Amino acid sequence: MLMNVKEKGNLKFCLLILNQPFNEGHFHCLWSKAALRACADGGANHLYHFTDGSQDSFLPDYISGDFDSIQPEVKEYYKVKGCELIETMDQDLTDFTKCLQILQKKIEKKGLQIDMIVTLGGLGGRFDQIMASVETLFHAANITPFPVIVIQECSLIYLLQPGKHKLHVDTGLEGAWCGLIPIGNPCESVTTTGLKWNLTNQVLKFGTLVSTSNTYDGSGIVTIETDKPLLWTMAIKR
Repeated sequence: MLMNVKEKGNLKFCLLILNQPFNEGHFHCLWSKAALRACADGGANHLYHFTDGSQDSFLPDYISGDFDSIQPEVKEYYKVKGCELIETMDQDLTDFTKCLQILQKKIEKKGLQIDMIVTLGGLGGRFDQIMASVETLFHAANITPFPVIVIQECSLIYLLQPGKHKLHVDTGLEGAWCGLIPIGNPCESVTTTGLKWNLTNQVLKFGTLVSTSNTYDGSGIVTIETDKPLLWTMAIKR
């Protein structure tokens, strides 16, 4: 999880920036440690303006998208600085999904040894775009073998694949709440440990039960076993 990236610095990851505001603390920690850095279309605007006065020190490896969101002056700046600009016109996929496809190809080409892909943005603003970020996590399972987590402000999401998972939540960077959201499909059997309100072979399904506003039991480790993809969400400190 992101907690290990920030606390221990022992996980290797790539960073993908979306077209939404991001937290200063998250950005600087993640940027400095990332093996490869990318912006999806208008994400370059946020990077450019956030690093105002020191843009030369924060150049992404590439920017991709249909370029309907990136500001002309931002696009020109990064082009002059030698950043790779990759135009992707497919309107059936989001810029996030297309940027992730390119990122995986670059990871393979460069032979990068990483543990995960961290995405900044995607959880604020328009609800349809938030749902598009979640939908990309379903695509991600067929794009990359690496876990993809999305963070913005105080929230983190990660799509758990069927099977058993062990999450370390004892770094001190976690917030109080967490949740398990059966989005995309019902989960017929979910079992957890390490939560205040655990589940035992229970059904998670909209209209039946969704685990929101849960928290931890203090053990520092959460285990989750699920028969279907299940969205894990948790609070993180800014």
